[in-house]
Amino acid sequence: MEPNTQPPKILVVDDSPSVSCHLSKVLGDDNQVIFADNGKQALEMAIREMPDLILLDIIMPEMDGYEVCKALKNDPVTKDIPVIFITARDQSKDEIFGLELGAVDYISKSFNPDIFKLRVKNHIQLKRQKDFLGMLSLVDGLTGIPNRRAFDETLNREWMRAMRNNTQISLMMIDIDNFKHYNDSFGHLAGDDCLKIIADKLSSTPLRPADFVARYGGEEFACILPETDQRGAITTAERLLQAVRDLNIPHPASSAAGYVSVSIGVASIYPSQELTCGALTALADKRLFKAKHAGRNCLAYTDN
Repeated sequence: MEPNTQPPKILVVDDSPSVSCHLSKVLGDDNQVIFADNGKQALEMAIREMPDLILLDIIMPEMDGYEVCKALKNDPVTKDIPVIFITARDQSKDEIFGLELGAVDYISKSFNPDIFKLRVKNHIQLKRQKDFLGMLSLVDGLTGIPNRRAFDETLNREWMRAMRNNTQISLMMIDIDNFKHYNDSFGHLAGDDCLKIIADKLSSTPLRPADFVARYGGEEFACILPETDQRGAITTAERLLQAVRDLNIPHPASSAAGYVSVSIGVASIYPSQELTCGALTALADKRLFKAKHAGRNCLAYTDN
């Protein structure tokens, strides 16, 4: 896993075209600068673009910068994006209020360009270092794919996004069949190698960029499918089932097949305020149990 080497993306939020143009000239050589001219647009772009840094004006019509910052920090998707207030206000009480809302800096519009560029650069470097360390903590040490913590954070984030956009989200819970018997037959080192191979196959089988495969724990994996209905989830599950079968890893002690196979439980939900993402996990787990009960090496997607 390598640190991010792409040019930093900076979202400038200001209703003054002249200010936006000036900031673009100051920062444009080393950064990708994008613009929003009101608070509502800024929140939409922050979620869609996931910038490294947001430069935010305070005085704007309808939704001021303080409201925008508060909304950004209350959203789990955008809460870690650093915000710098760029403003004509120079009262200490204004600066204190902005920093208390979660902004990382407060800069006057009458800034020195060279000092301003260095402050922006420092905040971006800190953000990227934090992101890199965060990524390391979200990787499973054995298989190299995302771990349970990464799964929990991603599911919560995608659940909130699906609820906001009124779209379905699907989840697959995946279990290697009779894995204890595999360890008993070949030893735990071979078992570790098997887990690595299965993890690599599940994560490398062609999926959409937004689909997310993680090691859930032990010999169990999970795959989050944003904006996916039951039909689409079933198609993906069938593809993963066959991809593992095609590995043809010998497993004479399996009750499901003479090779390593998996069982998959599939669940699809429209998120709502009355449910939590735990409801989706519980439903997928229930159907995984049904697939095992049906003889393993198969998928289940209904409760009947």
